[in-house]
Amino acid sequence: MADAGARVTVALVDDQPLFRAGIRMLIESQEDMEISGEAGDGEQAVTLAAEWRPDVMLMDLRMPVLDGVEATRRIVQHAEAAGTDKPRIIALTTFNRDQAVVQAVQAGASGYLLKSAEPEFLLAAIRTVHSGYSVVAPGSIHSLFEHAARSAPVMGPDLSVLDVLSVRERDVFLLAAKGLSNGEMAESLFVSEATVKTHLRSVLDKLKLRTRLQLVAFAYERRLLGN
Repeated sequence: MADAGARVTVALVDDQPLFRAGIRMLIESQEDMEISGEAGDGEQAVTLAAEWRPDVMLMDLRMPVLDGVEATRRIVQHAEAAGTDKPRIIALTTFNRDQAVVQAVQAGASGYLLKSAEPEFLLAAIRTVHSGYSVVAPGSIHSLFEHAARSAPVMGPDLSVLDVLSVRERDVFLLAAKGLSNGEMAESLFVSEATVKTHLRSVLDKLKLRTRLQLVAFAYERRLLGN
């Protein structure tokens, strides 16, 4: 990760030049950010990510040539194969219950925002994901994944996927999937936040998940929360 004094490099990926121009002006107005490149489709985004390695990418989900979901998947896979840092990707969508948002999270996006988000919210989101956290559009992230789960084929809960976890790790998994913060989980389990973080990292590693958002999607897809 870049040192504290470095600017956050941001890449813009959207097929609408006017939209990119507005975001570019916003980013360039910030002392702690700079534009590291732009792309008008997913294929260009994959190339941009490999060549310029931006800290954060704002990724439109619906574009010609290659959509934002597949672009996100390729960018993450290429970075992992090369052993380089992955850019933090924020998916951009026009409406809150976009199935592509769930797919983008599964592909490795660090969160999603509505394209109509307030400028200050977008800037805060960029800083947040650059710090290693996830961001979501205002509203309940759980309603998004519940909606996606209802659209999937009906099946019973697949509890066997949790067999790789210890009893305490299962507790952390379920609480995190319900949206509890580290502090709330620590209080509920009568342990320290440091212990929660250790268990959570182990859970993500064992389930081959990259982010807490992917953990939430994983739980809803497999009906592990009783939905």
